[in-house]
Amino acid sequence: MAVTDRRDSLTRILERLTPGLKVVLTTHVNADGDGAGSQAALAGWLRRRGLDPGIVNPTPFPESFAFLLNGTPAWTPAEEPAAAALREADFFLVLDTAEPSRLGSVYPHLAGREVLTIDHHPPAGPPLGEISVRDPSACATGELVHDLFELAGTPPVLDEAEGLYVAIVTDTGSFRYANTNPPAHRIAASLIELGVDPEAMYRRLYATYTADSLALTRRALEALRVHPTLPVAWISLTQADMDLTGASKDDLDAIVEYPRRMEGIEVAALFRALPDGRTKVSLRSSGAADVAAVARELGGGGHVKAAGALVNHGLEETERRVLEAIGRSL
Repeated sequence: MAVTDRRDSLTRILERLTPGLKVVLTTHVNADGDGAGSQAALAGWLRRRGLDPGIVNPTPFPESFAFLLNGTPAWTPAEEPAAAALREADFFLVLDTAEPSRLGSVYPHLAGREVLTIDHHPPAGPPLGEISVRDPSACATGELVHDLFELAGTPPVLDEAEGLYVAIVTDTGSFRYANTNPPAHRIAASLIELGVDPEAMYRRLYATYTADSLALTRRALEALRVHPTLPVAWISLTQADMDLTGASKDDLDAIVEYPRRMEGIEVAALFRALPDGRTKVSLRSSGAADVAAVARELGGGGHVKAAGALVNHGLEETERRVLEAIGRSL
């Protein structure tokens, strides 16, 4: 999507943001910093413009990013207050995904409703909704939300700036990944000028380890395996690993980076067995492999370098399927 196309689509979204309207913001299952940060920033900004925003995600809003909400309600569809929000919404605004399968239990509620989309992942199907901004040249969905604010002439206040900063810093790997573009640094600079404290954000996001998270990391490193013939490394964690360490799913965010950082490894994977018999898969690429294509084979999605999926099979079968798919991608 060219910059002019991005601007045109954002202009159409801006025209829809009429004061007094109720809007439900949603994002993909297991929201990351980009999805959660973009939601929190946009919710606060919409409220200042006179709209009534709420967040309904297919999985709970991550506890590690809850400090960004600043009073915005966040539910899952199964929670009672969500029913009224879903029913009364004038439109839905989907952030950081455009793939129906990634919207989980929220997706059925979009049928027959007005849907707008802001996403930076490579398009993998038809547009989701009436107005869709899908621009993979953006470093993060947070960049597109920031552009919306600029287009409106209404810059973020500090609370919203923190959400945008989290969106960009997490999705660029603290400005280390290949999607780190000039706008990422320019926007970060503007957010710091608004009062965002990079050191405080770093401590919030990365520098607070618990005994439980360290115990989980130890078990994860003990479980690390390397493929005998392919440049692939992976870690598999059972529900027992989670139970015995007392760790939460938020403690898993950095685990996949350990195999990714190994010398000679091009693809890293983290497999986590879930209580319902399914397996959560996180994939990272340090080479030419397109892990988003691998994830789509499994019903998931993401970026070329970082993707994931929720697989309806147990741990061993999922490992087999994923490693075969990675082998084909290499």
